[in-house]
Amino acid sequence: MMMAAAAKNRSVFAIVVSIAVVVAVVAVGVLVYFMNRTASAPAEAPAAGVVNEETGAIAIGDGDQTIDEYIDFMCPICNQAHEAYGDTITEQIESGEITFNVHPISILDRASQGTEFSTRAAAAAYCVADDNGDAVYPFIDLMFRNQPAEGSTGLTDDEIAGYASDAGADGAASCIADGTYKDYVTERSSVAVDDPDLQGPNGFGTPTVLVNGEMISVTMNADADLVANLD
Repeated sequence: MMMAAAAKNRSVFAIVVSIAVVVAVVAVGVLVYFMNRTASAPAEAPAAGVVNEETGAIAIGDGDQTIDEYIDFMCPICNQAHEAYGDTITEQIESGEITFNVHPISILDRASQGTEFSTRAAAAAYCVADDNGDAVYPFIDLMFRNQPAEGSTGLTDDEIAGYASDAGADGAASCIADGTYKDYVTERSSVAVDDPDLQGPNGFGTPTVLVNGEMISVTMNADADLVANLD
């Protein structure tokens, strides 16, 4: 009887331990889920984005001074620049000091295993601007937070459309799927690559940043690179 009781106690103990483990795993899973949701929340829009068809820039803000940035959504250094400069650029837009001109271009299609991710992503930025100008900056932020690695296949059109929707451009999906602005991206990218005013030591590259029309060195120091060059 004592052995049976002991065995029963061990069984009860094992069940209790198993339940505790399950509860702990579920709790961790819930925590990770909410942390991921927080990490993937898009940045707020400092202003609506408006496309300048002549230059290809998506202008955010209406300040007299300008910061232009040429980006490729597959470019890891562009991601670093977005992180380094984002807060300062947002502050300058909201204060009315600058117009931030984003130039989504494609020079890294070769790094996405034939899926043309750079072209598709840049074209999607125009789809977002066309659907909801307020969604442009949040979309750019989400695309960089979820940037695929160079050499991967990149994001699918459905994934890109999902980030567009998360940013507030619910009506951009068909434009993204149709590749409506892909030819425009190819055209603007060719112009940028050949522009003598956009050449660095090794030719054109991304990110290329200009403050009031003057190309600056990208050191990831927002005060030295951007603020110090504003009037």
